[in-house]
Amino acid sequence: MMRILLFLATNLAVLVVAGITLKLLGVDRFTGQNHGSLLVFCAVFGFAGALVSLFISKWMAKMSTRTEIISQPRTRHEQWLLQTVEQLSRDAGIKMPEVGIFPAHEANAFATGWNKNDALVAVSQGLLERFSPDEVRAVLAHEIGHVANGDMVTLALIQGVVNTFVMFFARIFGNFVDKAILKNEDGHGIGYFVATIFAELVLGILASIVVMWFSRKREFRADEAGAQLAGTAAMIAALQRLRAEQGLPSEMPDTLTAFGIKGGLKNGLAGLLMTHPPLEDRIEALRQRRG
Repeated sequence: MMRILLFLATNLAVLVVAGITLKLLGVDRFTGQNHGSLLVFCAVFGFAGALVSLFISKWMAKMSTRTEIISQPRTRHEQWLLQTVEQLSRDAGIKMPEVGIFPAHEANAFATGWNKNDALVAVSQGLLERFSPDEVRAVLAHEIGHVANGDMVTLALIQGVVNTFVMFFARIFGNFVDKAILKNEDGHGIGYFVATIFAELVLGILASIVVMWFSRKREFRADEAGAQLAGTAAMIAALQRLRAEQGLPSEMPDTLTAFGIKGGLKNGLAGLLMTHPPLEDRIEALRQRRG
């Protein structure tokens, strides 16, 4: 749960900082009653953070996971990894991404990058050591599926949209509290700022539910792509192996949780804020596909 709280805190902090920036630049003063102008400024700030994160995603991923890019394979295992990714990429119709290995005992993998022809696919050392070649290939196919589906770009755009409307409606709410309830007619008072920050926090959590819903949907699509590229039986076997190791602590940085292959331990209300659906649901979806 700490992972989700950190994710939400990061996004909410971005919104609050953007709000303070709008105030310092005087944007709030000039767009308080002009909803069209306010929406434009909120869109600029709402999309800026999401797009910057997207463009530096490969660099951040390499740094945070200590991923070592395989430029020249030194072992037959690295040679096999490059050849497998090259074949899967060709079958998926995308340019071969960079391939790397990150030092983690847990079995995990991720894909990131600002477009499908300039991506990074990395797997953990633990996954390579404990998974069979067919299972590793299925995991790689899943990640290639994310890249081919353009999931990184789509997730960034959705985050930009929800950030925009969180900032927009929070300011409308703040203006309503300031003018209609507190009867302040002399610019923006303290009521406006308190109400705006409160609304950003509440709306930010609700917006995160929308983003997490898309994140869970894209996992099913990536599993489907992985099954098409590597075979349904291999994809199911890889997910079953991940489920067997589900109790092990995760070493994936919080910023990359949504881009890893495993996750999703809770149902109910907590499940609304999970980046991944439960592995049992993903396995069952693939079994129905095979049937």
